Amino acid sequence: MKGDLARREPGWIKAWQERRLYQRIRETARGRPKFVLHDGPPYANGDIHIGHAVNKILKDVIVKSKLLAGFDAAYTPGWDCHGLPIEHQIEKKHGRGIEGNRMRQLCRAYAAEQIERQKADFIRLGVLGDWDNPYKTMNFQTEADEIRALSQIWKQGLLFRGLKPVNWCFDCRSALAEAEVEYEDRDSPAIDVGFPVADAARLANAFGVPESSVDRVARAVIWTTTPWTLPANRAVVVHPEFDYQLIRTDGGLLILAAALAEQCLARYGSVGEVIATARGAALEGLELRHPFYDRASPIVLGSYVTAETGTGLVHTAPAYGADDYQTGRRYGLETDNPVGDAGRFAELLPLFGGMSVWDANPKIIDTLRERGALLKHATLRHSYPHCWRHKTPIIFRATTQWFIGMDKPGSKGSTLRELARQAVANTTFYPAWGRARLGRCHGSATGACRFRFSCTAKPRNCIRRPKRFSIRSRSASKPAASRRGSR
Repeated sequence: MKGDLARREPGWIKAWQERRLYQRIRETARGRPKFVLHDGPPYANGDIHIGHAVNKILKDVIVKSKLLAGFDAAYTPGWDCHGLPIEHQIEKKHGRGIEGNRMRQLCRAYAAEQIERQKADFIRLGVLGDWDNPYKTMNFQTEADEIRALSQIWKQGLLFRGLKPVNWCFDCRSALAEAEVEYEDRDSPAIDVGFPVADAARLANAFGVPESSVDRVARAVIWTTTPWTLPANRAVVVHPEFDYQLIRTDGGLLILAAALAEQCLARYGSVGEVIATARGAALEGLELRHPFYDRASPIVLGSYVTAETGTGLVHTAPAYGADDYQTGRRYGLETDNPVGDAGRFAELLPLFGGMSVWDANPKIIDTLRERGALLKHATLRHSYPHCWRHKTPIIFRATTQWFIGMDKPGSKGSTLRELARQAVANTTFYPAWGRARLGRCHGSATGACRFRFSCTAKPRNCIRRPKRFSIRSRSASKPAASRRGSR
């Protein structure tokens, strides 16, 4: 290397350390205008790579340039020490099913070891900073300060418990972030299921025909690739603007989306006569019966229903999908989730109690067939979400989460959203487009910001994600709801 830097650089860095160069710079800069770089911490897991190098070197250039420009520019490095990647490494080395306190002990020791390895490499890059006093998210003082801050939020009545649908891995027994989800092809059972109409008069009125036209059993037909979600079904969704047909067939009356009726009948090997057509909005509130449980499943409206595949009617279990969950909240449907963390139905669930969701699929299909509710069963190969660590299929389920309300006035009368907007307005951004980027988060979107406290667009921000190596309690992750793959 030109200049023999590979040999000379370690000597320079050693001299900086021995002379306590960073501390001397800090003393010299005392009293100047402050410039503080808030450094987003790297994860304490694995050796550094080129991404770490680019990140740290660019920040080092900024800090040093500000020092030369006459500022008191300190740099305090730090590490994010909590989370599933560390847990995964411990499980690979020590096996699964480790007792909770022992697990946290091992994770803490592993994170400390990784920090020392990364710190040595960052120092070798020539980055100046307070390397003897870095901040770590696992420091007891940091954890205690988080609890103190949370207590202030609680005192203002902004902390509450609720449900949130998340990607869930049975092997991790934890929620997954979107970045931890991969997609692989998988064979799934694709079934068409008829939900009997409970009120013939209401059906006739919705389609504008005499009640005498409804002279046989009528069924609204859904299509799904996740039969195991049917025990939690609470409604059937139609698109308010789609046309739906009431069709007379040898097997009874069927309700299907007009755009898909022909291919549905072909799939069933049946022919039919269209009795009447109605907009989806006219079907809202029509009571259906669950195909194997003694309860109602009303027709509700949702603009996310498509006419690309299936029947144009979507079975909805509020516990097992983001759209389903929002629909359930809008219509006050029960978020019924009989699936536990390990992917098994609760023991008391009728017909399928104690079974894994995957083993229950054929049993559910057999039950539908026995009760005359199964119109078609086929196998569909499609892209399905998998855990990036275990390479196993995951589901989407609602779990109990803690939230901070963004739109409820606090003790001083202002909401957290208003305070956040004011803080953005009082902040100078370099480059300026950073303000606009953050400002896009200040709308009124529904939902919750997953796992992070980074966006004020949501009416509530989720503040916990189930982890074992965390200051957060894992006991709060009890089942309340799965991904439904293709519908």
